[in-house]
Amino acid sequence: MKNYMNGKLVDGKGKKFTVYNPENGEAITDITGIDKKQTEEVLAAAQAAFITWSALSLNKREKYILKFVNVIEAHKDKIVEMLIEETGKTYGNAIEDYQMLPDCLRYFISEAKAQKDEMIPDYDNKHINMIIKKPRGVIVGYLAWNFPLLNVGYKLGPVLASGCTCILKPSSQTPITTLYIGELAIEAGIPAGVVNIITGDNSVVGTVLNESTIPQMITLIGSSFTGKKIMQQAATSIKYYSLELGGNAPVIVAADADVEKAATCVVNGKTGNAGQVCVAPNRVFVHKHIKEKFIKKAVEMLSNITYGSGKPQGEGLYMQPMSSMKAVENMEELVKDAVEKGATVLSGGKKADRAGYFFEPTLLTGVTKEMRVYKEEIFGPIIPVIEMDDTDDLKALANDTEYGLAAYLYTTSLNMGLSLSREIDAGTVCVNEPFFCYNLPHGGCKQSGIGKDCSTFSLEEYYFVQRISIVIE
Repeated sequence: MKNYMNGKLVDGKGKKFTVYNPENGEAITDITGIDKKQTEEVLAAAQAAFITWSALSLNKREKYILKFVNVIEAHKDKIVEMLIEETGKTYGNAIEDYQMLPDCLRYFISEAKAQKDEMIPDYDNKHINMIIKKPRGVIVGYLAWNFPLLNVGYKLGPVLASGCTCILKPSSQTPITTLYIGELAIEAGIPAGVVNIITGDNSVVGTVLNESTIPQMITLIGSSFTGKKIMQQAATSIKYYSLELGGNAPVIVAADADVEKAATCVVNGKTGNAGQVCVAPNRVFVHKHIKEKFIKKAVEMLSNITYGSGKPQGEGLYMQPMSSMKAVENMEELVKDAVEKGATVLSGGKKADRAGYFFEPTLLTGVTKEMRVYKEEIFGPIIPVIEMDDTDDLKALANDTEYGLAAYLYTTSLNMGLSLSREIDAGTVCVNEPFFCYNLPHGGCKQSGIGKDCSTFSLEEYYFVQRISIVIE
C-alpha cells in the first residue's frame, strides 16, 4: 500500500511497519510511512489545494463528492473484505463501519447546502450587517483504529462539504482500508491535494503536522493522553481543535427497569467490536433488587459467544478479536487488579484458548471504586457490575469520573428518565436503548474532549464566522 499525497500514490521514505490480522496474529503486509520532508510536502500541497477547492461553488463540490461516493460504493465488496482482514471485524460490524463513509459524505454536503447566511439588525439604521461562514483551511485528522471507515466519514464528510482540504493519518494498526480510499479518490477525480491520506511514525510525522503553522484545525479520535499531547505540540500557532477522546460510560439500571433488555443492551455493547468502542458501557450500576436477575441474563448471553471474524459459523452472539496481543494483556491486567482487590469473576476472565487476539467476555461482581475497571476506560469485553440501592445518589455515581462521553439509563419511569439524564455530565445520554447516528452530535465534556463529530454541529466547526458591515450612505 502506498501513501496518497497531492493526487498521487507515493512510496514512503520513512519508517516501515507491519500490519497484522487480529484473527490469527499473522502479518498482512508491510507499509512504509512518509518521512519529515514528505510531511512538509503534503502540508504544502493541502495548503495550495485549499485556494481552488474553497473557491468552488457548492454545486461543483457536490458533484465531486457524489462521484466519490459512487466509486466507493462500486468497490464495496473489496473494501469490506480488506476491512475485515485488518480489523478482525465480524461481517455485520464491517458493513456498519463501511456504510458510515458514504452516508457521511452524502449527509454533510446536504447539510452544507442547507446552511444560511444571516443578517444582524443595525441599531442606528446606518449599516447592513451580514454574517457568512468561510472554510477554515487545512485540516489535520488523526483516526482511531477501531472503526477505520467510520472515522474517515466523520472527518472527510465535513472537510469536503465545507470547502476545507485535509491530511488524514490513520492508525498504523489499521491503515490498509483507509489508504485504499486514497486510491479511489484518484478514480473519482478528486482534485490533487484536497484529500491526502498518509502513514508514518508519530514521533516524526505527527510532530511535523502538529508543529506546522499551516493547519487551521486539528481533529482527533483517540485517547485523552494523545489529545493533550497534540495540543501541547500544536501550540506553535493558534489552531482550532475538535477532539473525541476517552470515555468511562456509566450505566444506571434502576429497580423498575426492564432487566432483560438492560442486560441484553449491556452485553451487546461490551461484545460488539470486542468492547473496543469509545461509548461502550463501562461502570454498570444495578439496583440490588434486580442484580441477580441481571447477572443471570448477562452470563447466559456471554456463555453463548461465538468467536470469529468475517462470517463466523455457529449460533449465539459473535465476537471478534481484540486489536493486538497488547490489548489482550491489558484485559488480563485489569481482571487481575480487580480480583486482587476483591472482585469475583463470574464469566470469562482470560485469553480465549485459540489463535488470534481473542479475550473471553468477562463479568465481574463486587467491583469497588479502588479498582482500575471502575476508574479507567476499559476498551474491551469486561463488564464490571456494581450494586446500588435506593440510598445511593445516582447523579454522583454517574458523574464519578473524569470523563464525560456517553451514559446509559434504564428505567420505566419517565420522570427519572428526563430528570436524571439532565443531571449526568456526558455528551450523550441514552435512555433504555443505545442510539447513535450521523445526524446526531457526538462528543464529550471534561476529559472526553471538545467539539463534535456528526450532525450540523460538527460541520459548523469547519467554518469560521465572518461579519461584514456596509455603511448606508
